[in-house]
Amino acid sequence: MKDYIYLESFTYSHECHVVKHLLDNENILYHFKNETVIDLIPLSSFGLGGIKLYIHPSHLTKAKNLLDQTFRKNNHLRIV
Repeated sequence: MKDYIYLESFTYSHECHVVKHLLDNENILYHFKNETVIDLIPLSSFGLGGIKLYIHPSHLTKAKNLLDQTFRKNNHLRIV
């Protein structure tokens, strides 16, 4: 897991569940950090910097493109 590269941060766990589904469908290797803590204590998200998404280096470009296409170009699907 130490070779994984930080890509994105999310405030709430429901945002991560959407992203997990997308990444799983594309067989992208990923890891979330702080997810359990923020599920237990939601306001800790602000203190911890959110739930951090880490991507395997070989899938980084594919993951970036997927998130850009899904959330940044489709405003109605944008995670707030």
